[in-house]
Amino acid sequence: VQLQASGGGLVLAGGSLRLSCAASGSISVIYDMAWYRQAPGKQRELVATISYGGNTNYLDSVKGRFTISRDNAKKTVYLQMNSLKPEDTAVYYCNADVLVLNSYRRSLYWGQGTQVTVSS
Repeated sequence: VQLQASGGGLVLAGGSLRLSCAASGSISVIYDMAWYRQAPGKQRELVATISYGGNTNYLDSVKGRFTISRDNAKKTVYLQMNSLKPEDTAVYYCNADVLVLNSYRRSLYWGQGTQVTVSS
């Protein structure tokens, strides 16, 4: 199972970016999917989660600005980020809780991270 994240970049404060994370491999079911971020010198923090059925949760500091969504047919999770602030600068990672095909094994997989830089 692999997760491929994309969509990061450099943007001015107040701008928008859309991150994508596509899962591939021997996947039976993808349960929760999530986005985390890690800024330099800080611990990784949970930004947003989305269940298979579409229930979402957000970090307080991104509520109203970020929207997580998913396309189960494409095995892809998205993070729409609007009104970006310099403090949103970080490497963003996706993860997915996956039931591996033809097994009872359920594991958490991570994407490689994509850099988001917001300049003031």
